[in-house]
Amino acid sequence: MHNVLLHIHPAKVSEASLRFNRTFGLGGMAALLIVIQIVTGILLRFYYVPSPADAYNSIIFLKSQVIFGQFIRNTHHWSGVFLLLIAFLHFLRVFLTGAYRDARKINWLFGLVLLLLIVFSNFTGYLLPWDQLAYWAITVGTTIISYLPLAGNGLRTMIIGGKELNAGTLQTFFNFHTAVLPFLLLVLVLYHFWRVRKAGGVLIPETDEKAEMVPVMPNLVFREFIVALVLLAVVLIFSALVNAPLHEKANPAYSMNPTKAPWYFAGVQELLMHFHPFFAAFIIPAGVMVFLAWIPFIRSGDKPTRHWFFSEKGKQSSKATALFAVVITVAGILFNQYVLNFEIAMPKIPALVSNGIIPLVILLFLMAIYYWIYIKRLRLSRSELVQVLFVFLIVAFIVLTIAGIFFRGKDMELTFPWRV
Repeated sequence: MHNVLLHIHPAKVSEASLRFNRTFGLGGMAALLIVIQIVTGILLRFYYVPSPADAYNSIIFLKSQVIFGQFIRNTHHWSGVFLLLIAFLHFLRVFLTGAYRDARKINWLFGLVLLLLIVFSNFTGYLLPWDQLAYWAITVGTTIISYLPLAGNGLRTMIIGGKELNAGTLQTFFNFHTAVLPFLLLVLVLYHFWRVRKAGGVLIPETDEKAEMVPVMPNLVFREFIVALVLLAVVLIFSALVNAPLHEKANPAYSMNPTKAPWYFAGVQELLMHFHPFFAAFIIPAGVMVFLAWIPFIRSGDKPTRHWFFSEKGKQSSKATALFAVVITVAGILFNQYVLNFEIAMPKIPALVSNGIIPLVILLFLMAIYYWIYIKRLRLSRSELVQVLFVFLIVAFIVLTIAGIFFRGKDMELTFPWRV
C-alpha cells in the first residue's frame, strides 16, 4: 500500500498544495467513482444477461428478487453520472488554473482521452437495460455518427452491426462496457496520476513555492480519505433515495416521443436543430476537439501566473464572455425557432449553405463584434484570449445541453415547463 501511495504521490508535498480550493479533490473523486463503477459492475454481471430476449428481464429480476439488487444498480448508474460530471469539472479546473502547460502538456492530452473514455463508458452502458429509453437514446446517439462525411453510414453500421440495434449491438456494447473500457480507464488513470507526480504535483502560485514541505502521509492521504468518505456517503444516500430510470422493454416498432440522445449528447442533438448535420456533427465538434488538444502547444509568450483565471482581467473577461455566450446561444435558439429558419427561408439555396455556412458566418461575425467592442480594449495576453474562447465554447455547449434536456418536448418542439 505504501508503494501504491508513492506511485501517485511524492514522499512530501508543499503545505500550500493541501488547500482544498486548489483542486477541490476532483481528480481523486473521479478515481474513486471509477473504482465504485468497477465493483458494482462486477456484482451486476452475476445476474445480467446480454441478449435482447433476456437483458430487460434480468434487470427486473435483479430489482425484485436479489437482495440489494436495486440499490447496487442505482449505485452503478448514479456513480457513472457523477463520474462524468466530476471529470468535466476536473477538466475545467485544470484549464482555469493553467495546469496544462510546460511539463503538463502531454498529461492534458491524456486527460482529454480519459474524459472521452468516461463518455464512451456511459454511452455503452446506457444501452444495457434494453428498455425503450435506452434503445431509442442509443439509436439517436449512433445516428449522429452517420452524419460524418463519407464514412458516417459505414461507421455506424460497423458499430451497431447492422442498420438498426440488434443482439450483436448489445453484445458489443456489453463487452466494451465491462472489459475494454474499464481496463483502459484503470491503466490511463494510474499513468495520469503518475505524470502529475512527475510534473511536481498540484500546481501552486509562485508566491507559495517556499511553503513548508510536509509528509504525504498523513497530511495529504488523510484529507483524501475524508473527501472519499463524503463522496461515498453522497453517492450511497442518493442511490438509496433515487432509482435508476427503467422504462418498458425496448420495442423497435414503437419509438418514444420525443426521442432524445443520452443527456451528455443533448448539446450535439440540439446543435443539429440549428445547423446542417455536416456542421453540427462534424465541423463544429471536430474544430472544438482540435482546439482543446492544441491549447497546451499555443505559444503564449507570457509567464503562467498559476492563479485561477490567470489574472483579474482574465476573471473579468471570462465572466463577461460567459454572459455573452448565454445570451447569444439562447437568442440563437429562439431566433431559429420563432423568427427565421434559414433552411426554410432559402429553399433554393443548398442546405449546406443556408443552414450551415450562413449561420456559422453570422455567429463568427457576432463573436468578432464582441471582441472588437469589449475584449480588445482589455489588452489580454494570449493565454487570456485562449481562456475567453474556451469559456465561450464551454458555456455555449452547457446552454445547448440544458435546452436539449429540459426544453425539447413532443416532436422535439421547443417547450417551456412552466407553461400550462
